[in-house]
Amino acid sequence: MTTFKQARAFLLEHRTDYDTAVAGFRWPDPVDFNWALDWFDAELASDPASKAGTALWIVDAAANRETKLSFETLSRRSNQVANFLRAQGLKRGDHLLLLLGNVVPLWETMLAAIKLGVVIIPATTLLTPDELQDRLDRGRAKTVVASQDQVAKFAGLHGVSDLVRIVVGTKQDGWLAFESAADFPETFTPDGATRADDPMLLYFTSGTTAKPKLVRHSQRSYPVGGLSTMFWIGLQPGDIHLNISSPGWAKHAWSCFFAPWNAGATVFVVNQPRFDAKGLLATIGRCGVSTLCAPPTVWRLFIQEKLATFKVALREVCGAGEPLNPEVIDQVKSAWGLTIRDGYGQTETTALAGNSPGQAVKVGSMGRPLPGYNVRVIDADGNPAKEGEVSLLLGADRPAGLMQGYQADDGSVSGASGDAYRSGDVVFVDDDGYLTFVGRSDDVFKSSDYRISPFELESILLEHDAVAEAAIVPSPDPIRLAIPKAYVLLVGDAKPSAETALSIYEHLQVRLAPFKRIRRIEFVSELPKTISGKIRRVHLRRLEHANDRNDPLRGVEFREEDFPQLQTARAAGTPDSER
Repeated sequence: MTTFKQARAFLLEHRTDYDTAVAGFRWPDPVDFNWALDWFDAELASDPASKAGTALWIVDAAANRETKLSFETLSRRSNQVANFLRAQGLKRGDHLLLLLGNVVPLWETMLAAIKLGVVIIPATTLLTPDELQDRLDRGRAKTVVASQDQVAKFAGLHGVSDLVRIVVGTKQDGWLAFESAADFPETFTPDGATRADDPMLLYFTSGTTAKPKLVRHSQRSYPVGGLSTMFWIGLQPGDIHLNISSPGWAKHAWSCFFAPWNAGATVFVVNQPRFDAKGLLATIGRCGVSTLCAPPTVWRLFIQEKLATFKVALREVCGAGEPLNPEVIDQVKSAWGLTIRDGYGQTETTALAGNSPGQAVKVGSMGRPLPGYNVRVIDADGNPAKEGEVSLLLGADRPAGLMQGYQADDGSVSGASGDAYRSGDVVFVDDDGYLTFVGRSDDVFKSSDYRISPFELESILLEHDAVAEAAIVPSPDPIRLAIPKAYVLLVGDAKPSAETALSIYEHLQVRLAPFKRIRRIEFVSELPKTISGKIRRVHLRRLEHANDRNDPLRGVEFREEDFPQLQTARAAGTPDSER
């Protein structure tokens, strides 16, 4: 029988020996296990060697303030929050919507909910009211824990009269004060054993339909599955780990919660009012950050600074989301002597492939399958292929880090059963087993590390009176990798003018979160279609990548920056790369 501690110790011992780690690693057996109680509390917060160590370190740049909490302190404080939530009627299996930025209560609430067996629905604070309504409805949330700036969004929502509302910060009418948790006992007694297949997380993630899918993870999948993420990053006990990611997205749970604490490392966070690469680099050096994971957008902003002038203590540097340009990797290596190592996974999984420490890195490749993941590259018919879809073998080979499935409105799950799970991502696999990302099997793309669903944006465009048809494709961008661009066919009497473009942009501004903003609109007289009438986005993507202005399908383009009135910041604290 393999335990969590044994599996963790094995990966730490062989952290630079890929072949041994892959051959010898075994997922812990799916026994009763509550990660927050049986690992965080019983080990990290109880072992004399680790309990006084720093579990969470938050630097608030604007306030010139730092907060450090030990494992023991976070254990006690999360116990208080668990008792507070229980007093509000929350019990095992209930759903809690979490709407917080990178503040201490986020980590306290996550730990508390896991201890209670409450299902957490992490959400970004950038949600529009419509998106928030959807998460409350389909997520069947019984409780919400939100920051003060989110309170106003609930004013116009329906069906929330019975919602238990808890606010962090200044007291609000109709909301309970999160700070009241400090009045509750510092010890916690669970109401029963936690089963490995008890649900723990519900993530909303964009797909190819108008509404995001609900990805359900268990008490085993992300906590135990996070061992693969720990191995890829190269985390060790005592590390100070910075992962640049926003709460509400799966990568935040990967690398700001489970992976570093699986290793016994410090979760390090820097809050900036606006993203400041120079200030962040200085903080990384001053605070002795040893491991860093950042999306390609951030790395591209970093290299615009004189990296060699920043003295850092970094040992491991990683990237995730999209392949990095070779020049970015070269500049970082020249300045710091470190090679950025790409990794790959999904909201549906933990890290499933990556360039792990000590291995040869092939620039442009996302690495090889990580310990515990039996990856197959298959064609449309399910046959092995050099270029095909990333798939995971199930049955006896099922990885612990794979979701339970996509949750439907009736609570049932599907999409992760049978012989194999098909990821929807297409890769090329070379003779050494390295995987190189090719693209989505559907039309979803990433912008500034956020997944964008064309269908979702097109649906909102079509709500505008002047829009007859629309197609969203990625347009190349040197910083964000790609930005959403709309090819728009107008209704008969609408003019392809600046006034029409501005009207559409203003419509989008109130309907879309900042990270989903459409930044280019091109009015065309026709859209390429298949015989059956479906828009051929692939044709438009080729036009964008070739920058071919002579194609007969091209029209007149208006860019967001053409309209100064649209340039006002949409969300305080949102990095320029996400605005």
